[in-house]
Amino acid sequence: MTNPIRILHFADLHIGMENYGRLDPESGLNQRVKDFLARLDMVVEYAIAHEADMVLFAGDAFRTRSPNPTHQREFAQRIRRLSQAAIPTVLLVGNHDVPVMEQRASSVEIFATLAVPYVTVAARPELLRIDTRRGPLQLAVIPYPVRQRLLSREQFRQMSQEALDRAVSEVVVRLIQQFAERLDPAIPAVLAGHFSVENAHWGSERNIMVGRDVAIPLSALTDAVWDYVALGHIHQHQNLNPTNDPPVVYAGSLERVDFGEEKQPKGFCWVEVQPEMTVWRYVETPARPFVTIRVDVRRDSQPLRTIERALASHTLSEAVVRLVVQMLPEQESYLREADLTPLLTEAFFAQLNREVDRAARDRLSGLEPDALTPLHLLERYLQSKGKLDEELPPYLAEAQAIFADEDAVTTDD
Repeated sequence: MTNPIRILHFADLHIGMENYGRLDPESGLNQRVKDFLARLDMVVEYAIAHEADMVLFAGDAFRTRSPNPTHQREFAQRIRRLSQAAIPTVLLVGNHDVPVMEQRASSVEIFATLAVPYVTVAARPELLRIDTRRGPLQLAVIPYPVRQRLLSREQFRQMSQEALDRAVSEVVVRLIQQFAERLDPAIPAVLAGHFSVENAHWGSERNIMVGRDVAIPLSALTDAVWDYVALGHIHQHQNLNPTNDPPVVYAGSLERVDFGEEKQPKGFCWVEVQPEMTVWRYVETPARPFVTIRVDVRRDSQPLRTIERALASHTLSEAVVRLVVQMLPEQESYLREADLTPLLTEAFFAQLNREVDRAARDRLSGLEPDALTPLHLLERYLQSKGKLDEELPPYLAEAQAIFADEDAVTTDD
């Protein structure tokens, strides 16, 4: 029996996320950026210490398509360590890495331009052969599906968005099938992609999505010719094929983005691959805790003391804390932000939400709910929950798409 090829699979780094953080004067970096870099350090150190044969990054290195030079430098320093350790490293291009214009370079293309040893940038669908210390590996890569690259023919120009989505999905499925047909059955084979799969569990990535998303059917990924399917794009770690024939795994993100990921573990996958015998496990990283504390004091005669007790029952140190206090209008005067904020000084970062129990008509500025559209009602609701105007567009856009889909179904019926 040959020695298995050991692969470290991780994804969705998103260097540049600065929410819930402040500037660190020593490094000049936002404290939350330092969190994400610390998780990447763990990946690099684990790969070197455990003698990984390959590191596979399944896309989304940065928060934006145009990361600042400091963030690029920090990422490059860590990838260089893998190169110096002679560990083949493959970087898939994710939707956050894809340039706005096809002619422009992606945020990770510099590694290919400089021909950094042992580093491969997967910017196009292709079937690669990776020579590792324990033998060759076949790696089929599907970076984020970009319409302009996959659907440039004339007949696609008049298609609706829904038809385009189907066409892109069909192209990706055909590419995977073509790669499968070209595989050498004697050599281990891994499929890596940065895209959504139907029925996968979504998380906060929808709130920071760049580009229109297309879902690929799970059936396209479960061909037994693959020994492992390594996915990026969705932040929640999950195995979509529990039979493990083959494992179809989202590594998930290394660090929490926001409170939508509060309960999710974060980490990467350690995979040992050989034909018909893949073993893998999830390695959890110590992501910064996100803690939501909800306190209802509407019927409380000593609300401040109740809030203090609730906070004392949680570990706030080093955590991003969201305190949500439900109160009556008459309690506002003595449960002001200035009264509550000092209770949260132990937290790494604190967010305070005061939910004042007002009548629906008050929240809607005297308008009857029946007089407003569903979109207007949602907007007023989000405002009543403390959402700022600049935070509303992603929620409203998602809701509008849902309402449109419902209208289409009603019309079809």
